[in-house]
Amino acid sequence: MATLHERKSYRRAVLNALYQATEENRPGTTGSKLREDLGLPEQDLAAACTYLVGEGLVEVDWTTHHTPAMVTLTHEGIRQMEAEEEEREERAEHG
Repeated sequence: MATLHERKSYRRAVLNALYQATEENRPGTTGSKLREDLGLPEQDLAAACTYLVGEGLVEVDWTTHHTPAMVTLTHEGIRQMEAEEEEREERAEHG
């Protein structure tokens, strides 16, 4: 079972990958691509996606085996990622 730190890290990695996909004009990505790109075990990816769905940050099309088939950022997810990006840029500008 993943530790709290690992679970938070997995969720952040999923959000970052999806945000990058939107910047590349892709609406989302498949669960298998996320698993491969992020090196996450299937169970941990499913848990991260379930949490992020509950937060309203992603939408997931699930397979019959409760694994993510397609994962996309919601409008709220995009807004949160943009706000974090703006905050990082402001901190960088102001030292």
